[in-house]
Amino acid sequence: MDKNTKKIKRVAIYIDGSNLYYKLKELEIKNITYFQCGNLAKHLAGKDREIVAKRYYIGVVRVKGGDRKAVRMQEGQVRLFNHLRSKTEGFSVKKGYLMKNDGVYHEKGVDVKIAVDLLVGAYENMYDVAILISSDTDLIPAIQKIKHLGKEIEYIGFSHKPSYGLIKNATETRLLTKNDAKQFENIKKVKFAIK
Repeated sequence: MDKNTKKIKRVAIYIDGSNLYYKLKELEIKNITYFQCGNLAKHLAGKDREIVAKRYYIGVVRVKGGDRKAVRMQEGQVRLFNHLRSKTEGFSVKKGYLMKNDGVYHEKGVDVKIAVDLLVGAYENMYDVAILISSDTDLIPAIQKIKHLGKEIEYIGFSHKPSYGLIKNATETRLLTKNDAKQFENIKKVKFAIK
């Protein structure tokens, strides 16, 4: 390679789906099911870097005994998964599960999957830069190891609720505003949005 030729950095995108959902909901973004995550990924990677992987992590709803809320949530997730896997979005969906306890759903297994995939990608030299959309501080040990392995990790958070732990540990931080998120809102399919 010519020494004047700049190496194009390989980027892997990791999205904590539940975290993204609640942050967008707080910003009053409509129709989160059809949020344009693919365009957001392109925007974050920029023109001078190559996206080599796009992964979306989420706890999957299990329906038991005619629970109508769970049925509606599951139907919404099916639409979300189909949207994310479409040609325009191009995401690989990585599933954890949702556990219902005292009427409240709790996500299980998602953080571990993100951490493992981040580390495997670093060890196997899959990427130069990992872009992480999550505010979960449980990921800090994985982030520290990734940096130790010579990889960069960009924390993408939201300006209204940043994670100071991730800001402190990431190589780079970008905080999205409501206006940033609005440009990826898909208002054409609002009638199918999850309530």
